[in-house]
Amino acid sequence: MTSNRVLIGIGGGIAAYKVCEVVSALAKSGIEVRAILTDAACEFITPLTVTTLCRHPAYTDKDFWQPTHKRPLHIELGEWAEVLAIAPLTANTLAKLAHGFADNLLTNTVLASTCPILLAPAMNTDMWEQAAVQRNWQQIQQDTRYHSVGPGAGILACDRIGKGRMAEPPEILTHIQSLLHTKGQRDLSGKRVLISGGGTREHLDPVRFIGNPSTGKMGIALAQAAVHRGAHVTLVHGAMDAKLVESVGDIRTIAITSAAEMHQAMLEHFSQADLTIMSAAVADVKPANYSHEKLPKKSLPTALPLEPVTDILAELGHLKQPHQRLIGFAAQTGDIVTPAREKMRRKKVDAIVANPIDKSDSGFGSDNNQAIFLDTQGRQLEIQPCSKLEMSHHLFDFIL
Repeated sequence: MTSNRVLIGIGGGIAAYKVCEVVSALAKSGIEVRAILTDAACEFITPLTVTTLCRHPAYTDKDFWQPTHKRPLHIELGEWAEVLAIAPLTANTLAKLAHGFADNLLTNTVLASTCPILLAPAMNTDMWEQAAVQRNWQQIQQDTRYHSVGPGAGILACDRIGKGRMAEPPEILTHIQSLLHTKGQRDLSGKRVLISGGGTREHLDPVRFIGNPSTGKMGIALAQAAVHRGAHVTLVHGAMDAKLVESVGDIRTIAITSAAEMHQAMLEHFSQADLTIMSAAVADVKPANYSHEKLPKKSLPTALPLEPVTDILAELGHLKQPHQRLIGFAAQTGDIVTPAREKMRRKKVDAIVANPIDKSDSGFGSDNNQAIFLDTQGRQLEIQPCSKLEMSHHLFDFIL
């Protein structure tokens, strides 16, 4: 069997329609997808719709009770899946999972499987907040097989505003991709990870600044990977799209603008961090003079006086304690290894990511990246072009 096999269990809720996007995206990316619809799910979307998106027949309880398979269907599916995602997870299915009930194809397949399981709850706020539902939810979280995403808060299909909204498809997809890589291991469990991402802006006046093309996608991917591996994450980030920040889920985020603000935020949280990754594109210089009012065009200097900003990575390197790990990024063109190795030595970091920004579909603004990892033990690992999430997991594999 090929790798990357995902089984999607679809529960009976209006959010089932959004799972079609998850199924479609997985299939388009080359991942093998199978789906199980509960009887209640078939009231919201049809097996034909899911079959078309999966490129494979979707399963229902009618298939479960038909003796058409050489082996029991729930056994075959349970052994086949590398990741099982249940979305939307209803209060009814949650109760069954928490207490080990198996009265349909989906719950029997859960018990016949050993792969990690991702749960994406969705229900009315009052239902979600019921003591019985919360007891079941807390109980299921004690089982290390189960991983969760959401629920979020917002306007629900019942017009209620509150918690119970199923996580959006991109967030579910990202978590599935992480589980395919980690096989469900939480090797950062209990660790505090501090990440910087995005670019800084050094203002000349309220509307003009010196900046760079960083979008913060690498920092977001690192935060997502760390959370999925069990870490408590703090993300200090420059200006970036609000939806991108929301995609990391429920973590501590600190928005900054300038290098000075990033410097202050990183120092404030560095002492509590077990692992710090500086992926932000921090300015090297700033305008020597700042005007609190917009400068008229005729008043703009023909030569702009500049002054250096604090080297955050170097300062953290000198403050680092023996139990802490500090990782830097080196965005380079041409020869990326030599300057990165020198930066690693000079700034006293434990490892560094030499990141080529002159390659196509890589670096600033891209969804993909490539790099060479270096560490103080002399190891060197080249990472071929891949998604920034995948590269983040490769980096955690390398440093752990």
